[in-house]
Amino acid sequence: MAGQVFVIGHPLVQHKLTLMRSKDTSTSSFRQLLREISMLLAYEVCRDLPLTLTRIETPIAEMQAPLLDGKKVDAVEYYYRVPGEMTDRDCIIVDPMLATGHSAIAAVGRLKETGPRSIKFVCLLTCPEGIKAFHAAHPDVAVYTASIDERLNEKGYIVPGLGDAGDRLFGTK
Repeated sequence: MAGQVFVIGHPLVQHKLTLMRSKDTSTSSFRQLLREISMLLAYEVCRDLPLTLTRIETPIAEMQAPLLDGKKVDAVEYYYRVPGEMTDRDCIIVDPMLATGHSAIAAVGRLKETGPRSIKFVCLLTCPEGIKAFHAAHPDVAVYTASIDERLNEKGYIVPGLGDAGDRLFGTK
């Protein structure tokens, strides 16, 4: 699996990403598009999570029904707090951009110390420099993205990119 990158080329993902990239997209529209594209990316990233069968009773009859195997996937946002036991957990690290790769490399390194069953990294956009740096540090972690843009500029921004995602999300400059 060394150095895998999956570009989610689904038409809905690409359409919403194009709308997000536009400098004329309002803060509220950007925020809504981010929610929508995040759900679409999550759907694709979770496609291969393992399932286990469990016996349940529907209002009509008993059946064997699939549930996610192991413990739940944990969402952690902008701070580090993980359950004490991570060995049965599949982890997904989400960041809007994989640009220089520094924050992603650090986050994955810290999470690896807890010994999760698997780790995936998800971002809206990345670039060749970010992928190269990330996979130099973590060749075993797959990257899922909506686009691999052409490069980083001298300020460390992805080109053509979509600007500073935080500024656009919160309407700051």
